[in-house]
Amino acid sequence: MRPQLIHVAYLVASFCFVMGLRGLTHPNSARRGTLLAAVGMLVAVVGTLLHREIVRYEWIAGGIVLGTLIGIPMGLWIPMTKMPERIALSHSFGGLAVALVGVVEYIRHGGHLATFQMTATGFEVLLGALTFTGSLMAFGKLQGILPGRPLTFPLQNAVTLSALAAAVGMVLYLVFRPEAYTIFYAMFGLSFLLGILLVLPIGGADMPVVICLLNSYAGLAAAASGFALDNNILIICGALDGGSGFVLAILMSRAMNRSFTNVLFGAFGTEAVGLAEPPKGAGAAVNEATVEEAAEIMRAASSVIVVPGYGMAVAQAQHVVRDLAGLLEQGGTKVRYAIHPVAGRMPGHMNVLLAEANVPYEQLFDLDQINDDFASTDVVLVVGANDVVNPAAKKSPGSPIYGMPVFNCEDSKAVIVLKRSMNPGFAGIENELFVHPKTMMVFGDAKQTLTKVVGVLKE
Repeated sequence: MRPQLIHVAYLVASFCFVMGLRGLTHPNSARRGTLLAAVGMLVAVVGTLLHREIVRYEWIAGGIVLGTLIGIPMGLWIPMTKMPERIALSHSFGGLAVALVGVVEYIRHGGHLATFQMTATGFEVLLGALTFTGSLMAFGKLQGILPGRPLTFPLQNAVTLSALAAAVGMVLYLVFRPEAYTIFYAMFGLSFLLGILLVLPIGGADMPVVICLLNSYAGLAAAASGFALDNNILIICGALDGGSGFVLAILMSRAMNRSFTNVLFGAFGTEAVGLAEPPKGAGAAVNEATVEEAAEIMRAASSVIVVPGYGMAVAQAQHVVRDLAGLLEQGGTKVRYAIHPVAGRMPGHMNVLLAEANVPYEQLFDLDQINDDFASTDVVLVVGANDVVNPAAKKSPGSPIYGMPVFNCEDSKAVIVLKRSMNPGFAGIENELFVHPKTMMVFGDAKQTLTKVVGVLKE
């Protein structure tokens, strides 16, 4: 009965994975989707533990205990503002685990693997190793350990593509000569280097795409591991992860009006891009407002749209944003949130932060849903957002962000921008909105500023 039980467990787990992924397509069902995926993983693990190939369970038990001791504190103590960094670390652990499984499988068979199994093992090790180091580089950029700007060197693209071609060539060589230990370990080491070369030239503005792509690499590595080990659930789970991550990476590139290949190999942002013409209002005086003035304008508004950005995450201001919205709603003001696809450092970053602050899902709107409503809105409150509200994306053909869909904040009656300084966003260009006649700039930490605004409104 053991093989039948394993197949049933894998079937149930696969169903949970598919339905969990489907649940993640909408905020209202995201919690249920996450729970289903977790249950599916539990069933898959239990099913795997029934395999006859397992000789001793002591090391497995030790791994479960160690993973639990690490995972629970990470889940409980790491704040939601650090979720991109935590996800990058998770990708690195997953990639390393898959790569090590491939190495052990190669050693266990003494290098004598069938053609198909050697192909799967080779790509499993290649993708797993580059996911490990690539994810660590992404973590370093997100955490500030490494510079957020693209890090490049002469002939960087040529070196990266040559290393990639060499690694793939080594895998193909091993398919015909699997006993070539030296080539296998050289490919293993080169894959680690390849992960560094692929991610270092990518700037912080493109981190949402990188996170998606690394997720895809980890999934494809797991799928290759499933083929190498003849494990159906790894194939299914890895294919779902790899396919969805790749599609999401392409969608995020489109949301930024970026070429997917440019993100991967173009080191976007390393060279200054000249504007066809300077942005309107460049060099104009900034209309700086006080906390009291901003509070009175919002108090008199009948409709407010909040546009959150990475600055909100840095200031951890999501809770006080919710408090402000609650006070405005008590006074009869309609409050909504405009969520840009690439706001923050990972897909859905702003959604996660606002959900943590108990902002109702019904008040969150995507760019396509809300962009036409700015013209009939009294006040737009920009909390730490920059490039996603820059009109240059619509009006300046020479701008690095030209063609990128942005919010029509300037169409509203008034705009209040909360920002630490006039420093540019990731694109490194001036923001025309900040010197627009309708815009008032309130400088300072967003959390502290909003706390003062809430205090004024309560008075």
